[in-house]
Amino acid sequence: MKSLLKYIKDYKKESVLAPLFKMLEASFELMVPLVMASIIDRGITDNDTPHIVKMGLILVLLAAVGLISAVTAQYFSAKAAVGFATKLRSALFSHIQGLSYTELDTVGTNTLITRMTSDVNQLQNGVNLTLRLLLRSPFIVFGAMIMAFTVDVKAALIFVVAIPLLSIVVFGIMIVSMPLYKKVQAALDKILGRTRENLAGARVIRAFCNEESEIAEFEQENELLLNTQVFVGKISAAMNPVTYIIVNIALVVLLWTGAIRVDNGIITQGAVVALVNYMSQILVELVKMANLIIQLTKALACAKRVESIFAITSSMNDGTLEKDDTSVINKENTDKNAAIVFDHVSLTYSGGGDESLTDINFTVQKGETIGIIGGTGSGKTSVVNLIPRFYDATRGRVMIDGFNVKDYEITSLREKIGIVPQKAVLFKGTIKENLLWGNENATAEDLEKALEISQAKEFVDTKEGRLDFPIAQGGKNLSGGQKQRLTIARAIVRNPQILILDDSASALDFATDAKLRQAVKGMKDDMSVIIVSQRASSIQYADKIIVMDDGKMAGIGTHDQLLAENKIYQEIYYSQFPKEKTEPAIS
Repeated sequence: MKSLLKYIKDYKKESVLAPLFKMLEASFELMVPLVMASIIDRGITDNDTPHIVKMGLILVLLAAVGLISAVTAQYFSAKAAVGFATKLRSALFSHIQGLSYTELDTVGTNTLITRMTSDVNQLQNGVNLTLRLLLRSPFIVFGAMIMAFTVDVKAALIFVVAIPLLSIVVFGIMIVSMPLYKKVQAALDKILGRTRENLAGARVIRAFCNEESEIAEFEQENELLLNTQVFVGKISAAMNPVTYIIVNIALVVLLWTGAIRVDNGIITQGAVVALVNYMSQILVELVKMANLIIQLTKALACAKRVESIFAITSSMNDGTLEKDDTSVINKENTDKNAAIVFDHVSLTYSGGGDESLTDINFTVQKGETIGIIGGTGSGKTSVVNLIPRFYDATRGRVMIDGFNVKDYEITSLREKIGIVPQKAVLFKGTIKENLLWGNENATAEDLEKALEISQAKEFVDTKEGRLDFPIAQGGKNLSGGQKQRLTIARAIVRNPQILILDDSASALDFATDAKLRQAVKGMKDDMSVIIVSQRASSIQYADKIIVMDDGKMAGIGTHDQLLAENKIYQEIYYSQFPKEKTEPAIS
């Protein structure tokens, strides 16, 4: 929790004023029993009406000042708590954005969402209640005990016994319940993950008529969360009745003792009423403190979970080389025209066991178009993910323009690259806003050119408002082909040195795919293009084709060379163009 307190440093004034005003309110509250005692002993007993009126006005004044103090304290505590949560959430989001794919894969999306929403909200509530009650409640409890001693020492000894008993109950329950709240949050993670999966894959679930089994699994996990919450709730719920029992027993003893001492003329009736009021104040404050302890227990559990995310550091260290740095420091002795070099590269995913890529070795010249083809799971996407450093090679080197990609600043490296991932992702906003993700300084002419090259212009022209046409979250109001063409346009707007198309034309028809490839080829001469595809037609006119099989390079060459010599390429090509199949070139 200590490491998170820095996010409240901009609210030091509010964090000090909130408890101070609460203490001021508490001070006025402690005066009320004495005023009541004075009304009974002097006003009622002596039939002194002016004194009753005077003390009544003092009570109204105390109530008014207390109310103003309470509202002011609430304002400052709410401002500090909300500000703290805002800064914490921003810092957490920024930290998550800095993590590499390896850490994101390990932690999981549903866990990160829970940390940023539910856990931070619990921390916000915890800070709010802490500023308002952490000092006020103990101050009232011990203040009431001290005031009771000023009324009658012997009767006040009952307070000395009751308060430690109450403290044992409150803190004992807190110690037991704290680890249980961690389990509740962990179960909530699972529920969120299940919900996210089901909502994202609703069409698949319905297509396979799997609704009932998914509902059954969800109910099972929901039942586990329910049982855990009920169990910890029962423990926490025991706090209020147990504290009430202790306080009410103390009240009975206090009334018995007070009655005897009044009967003996040692104390007045007003003093007994004051003592009972002080005991009632203690009861109310201990109930508040009990609820505060429950909330603090949840907040502390959530704080540890949030801290665990901050404790995760990216396995990918940022380099120092900037995009346009022309110095020769750290430059490798490679071909001056080489845009990309894979030097005996291997990759093992975190927790993956065996290598996903093994000894990948090839060079991409400036202006060259490279095709990568292979079966599902052969490692095509893993290869291209190493170029923008989504993952780091575990062995070997990946070089761009003669420099190891690890030497570049990650931002500078990715500015050189335009990448279109397998899954077309668009964000809520207009078409123009989505395209400007590629280059926020792009001109209207740049946008139009990108739309034309990506073959998106033909459908954008039909949309109302053209570039101002609103896109729903995830591009749900566009077809699969339209989304793919817009994501390609977004990458082209970047005007990159390296363009990676990772199976990004799978939803396009053959004619549109051919036009797209022809248009991309006509872009700037020194731009290197890497096309990952399952379609042989999409890569057959590339300068070189790399055939992947089980994480290894099974061949490299032109379409004609591979078709004549490579069995795997022959199998892929003839499965898609069976009419062209002739006698195999090799037996």
